[in-house]
Amino acid sequence: MTSKINVLQVIPKLGYGGAETGCYDIAHYLPEKNCGSFIVTSGGPLTKFIDKKKVKLIKLPVHSKNPLIILFNSIILIFLIVFFKISVVHARSRAPAWSCLLATKITNRKYVTTFHGTYNFKSDIKKFYNSIMLRSDLTIAGSNFIFKHIQDNYSKYLNLKNRLLVIFRGINVDYFDPTTKLESEEDQLIKSWGIIKKEKKIILLPGRLTSWKGQELFIEAINKINIELGYQAFYAIILGSDQGRDQYKKKLLKLCENYNLTDQIKFIKHCDDMALAYKVSDIVISSSIEPEAFGRVAVEAQSMEKIVIASNIGGSNETVIDEKTGFLFNSGDVNSLSQKIMKILNTDETTLKSIGIEGRKNVINKFNVEKMCFSTYSEYKKLFY
Repeated sequence: MTSKINVLQVIPKLGYGGAETGCYDIAHYLPEKNCGSFIVTSGGPLTKFIDKKKVKLIKLPVHSKNPLIILFNSIILIFLIVFFKISVVHARSRAPAWSCLLATKITNRKYVTTFHGTYNFKSDIKKFYNSIMLRSDLTIAGSNFIFKHIQDNYSKYLNLKNRLLVIFRGINVDYFDPTTKLESEEDQLIKSWGIIKKEKKIILLPGRLTSWKGQELFIEAINKINIELGYQAFYAIILGSDQGRDQYKKKLLKLCENYNLTDQIKFIKHCDDMALAYKVSDIVISSSIEPEAFGRVAVEAQSMEKIVIASNIGGSNETVIDEKTGFLFNSGDVNSLSQKIMKILNTDETTLKSIGIEGRKNVINKFNVEKMCFSTYSEYKKLFY
């Protein structure tokens, strides 16, 4: 093995998604193991938090899918690999992965990819494009669900010489810790959401506004609960940006208006402190109607000792232990979701507290960021054995 491992991670943008935060966490962990740490990205809001003393940040248009720019990026990456004596290149998205493949072939460096999602593959051409994530020395799947997805759909691209394994995504359990938030902070956030005084429970649905995240299903479920109870028993927060999906946002607002929910459901674009958002909430929903590759919401909420209700598809089946650390409902089923919410509303606080405690234990044991970083670092080292 080389005396010092220098790792270059390549990611389109550094935002707040699972792939991006994972990249950020690994980048800051590697210097603790005497490794050089480098990130190539086009930018993003998370870049301002990078510790420049630990991590070398290089900006390139690696978000582009233009073949000429992909080739240009490959050439620049070759120079970076040679100049900084990079040992391992770790690509975290498809477009930059093609650039990294060429660059690592020419420089004879170790190549790692992380298969972060299920990716659309309606055509053979698209499946071939996606297969770049399997053309590395090591492919990391973020969950058992993604591992099986790869085996079921990309078997002809799997090379027995290359390794494929699961490393669960991890979250910072010190940040997502319910004991770290002040009551004054909680009151301020609740007021910023347009809730003058918290007289009712708060149900939170985080996630960008897109149809597969299940916001329509959530609104339908709330309406059913109101009809059954005869009154509005809680506030609901739909937290996430529409990212330019103006028509979808209007559709959701119209649905709330039709059901007379405009006072009960609050739409919040962004929250700088997601741990605080979970802390002020009583129930957290992950209502995706398509499989989550991992499902950070369910894990973060468990870490905050909150009651989680998640769709019984994708990564949630691995991160939520039904009836013990949270609850699973039948994906896409309004009745199933509404019944789960009703069940929790009628459950005593002692039982709910116990479930919350078990949820945090579950995350600490299986999905903490230290475990993810150590496992990834260990796999980097194995590449040189």
